[in-house]
Amino acid sequence: MTQERANKAGFETRAIHAGYEPDEMTGAVIPPIYASSTYKQDGVGGLRGGYEYSRSANPTRTALEGALAAVEDGERGFSFASGLAAEDTIIRALTGAGGHVVIPDDAYGGTFRLFDKVAKVWGLDHTPAPVADTEAMAAAIVPGRTRLVWVETPTNPMLTIGDIEALAGVAHDAGALLVVDNTFASPYLQQPLTLGADVVVHSTTKYVGGHSDVVGGAVVVRDHELADKIAFHQNAMGAVSGPFDAFLTHRGLKTLGVRMDRHCDNAERVVEFLDGDPRVTEVIYPGLTSHAGHEVASRQMKRFGGMVSFRVAGGVDRALAVCDRAEVFTLAESLGGIESLIEHPGRMTHASVAGTDLEVPDDLVRLSVGIESIEDLVADLDRALG
Repeated sequence: MTQERANKAGFETRAIHAGYEPDEMTGAVIPPIYASSTYKQDGVGGLRGGYEYSRSANPTRTALEGALAAVEDGERGFSFASGLAAEDTIIRALTGAGGHVVIPDDAYGGTFRLFDKVAKVWGLDHTPAPVADTEAMAAAIVPGRTRLVWVETPTNPMLTIGDIEALAGVAHDAGALLVVDNTFASPYLQQPLTLGADVVVHSTTKYVGGHSDVVGGAVVVRDHELADKIAFHQNAMGAVSGPFDAFLTHRGLKTLGVRMDRHCDNAERVVEFLDGDPRVTEVIYPGLTSHAGHEVASRQMKRFGGMVSFRVAGGVDRALAVCDRAEVFTLAESLGGIESLIEHPGRMTHASVAGTDLEVPDDLVRLSVGIESIEDLVADLDRALG
C-alpha cells in the first residue's frame, strides 16, 4: 500500500500501514530496529535518505512519527523519550521568557510541576483555569503575553471535558495556540487537530504503547511552520525516543483501535456497577448523562474511554483501603495498558499539586480499566469496596 493511500484510509488501516512500506531489499513488513547511532555518507553532505545521526533522525523513529501523524490527522509527528519531554519541547519551542500559558485547573501533576517548578524559573508564567468553562479560560488569557492555551480533555484525574472547537476559537482570538493533551482519549477516540487545535501531545507510555513496557511521548501538528520549530528543538534538545522504544511504541499503535474498543466496553460495565452503589458517593465518567461534559464529549469523542474515577463513602481512609484490597486491579501509577490499574491520585500521581488550587479530593480513586474479563474486574471492585 502506498503511503498516500495509507494516510487516507480508515483509522485501523492508518495505524497499521502509515509511516512505512515493506523494506525494498528484504520485504520486511514491520519496520526493523535500526540500532545505529550514525550513518555512512556518500561524500560530504551526501546523506542517504536524510540520515546522518540518530538524534536527528532514525528510520525506526521515522516510521513511528509518520504513523502518529496519520492517526491524528496531522502533517507531521514527533516521537520523544517521554510525555514530559514532549511537553518541555513544546514549551521551549513555542513560548519563551516573559510569556504566559493558561493551563487546566486539574492538570496532570507532572504537567503542573513542569510549569510551576521548571518553566516558571526561566520566566514563563501560568494561570490555572477550568477547561470546561470556556469563558473562564478566555478570562485567564493575558493579552499580548499568552502564547499557549493548554488543555487536557478528558483531564487527569477528574475527567473534565473541554470543548476543543470553542477553546481553539478563544486561543486564536487572543493570538495564542491551542495545545491539547490527548493522552486519555487516544487518537482512536478523538482527533483534536480536526477540531481546530494547533498542537496535540501524548504520553505514548499510555494507550498508544498500551502494554506498560515502554516510556515515550509524542507531538503532532498540522502547520508546517510549527513543525519546523518543533523539529529544530527536538534535535537541539535531544530528548528523542531510541529505536527500541520507537519500535515498541509503533507496535502498540498498530492495535490501538481494537484495544480501545475493549477498554471502553469494560469501563462502561465498571461504571454501571459503581453507579448507584451506596459505598460510592460519586462516579466520574464522561459517558454518564449526569456528567457535566457529557454532551460535549458525545460530540467530539468516538466513545468515552477507559478511565474511571470515583469517590468513596468514608473518606480518605476508605479510599486508601479500596486501593490496598484490590487484586485484579494492580495498585500502580500510569494508565492505558492492557492490565487494569487502581491508584489514589492525592497520594500518588497528583501528590505534586497537594496544597495548591489543583489539589484533588482525598477520597478519590482512579481506575485505568484494562482488557481483562469484565466479570473478574467487577468482582474485584466489589471485594475491594468491602
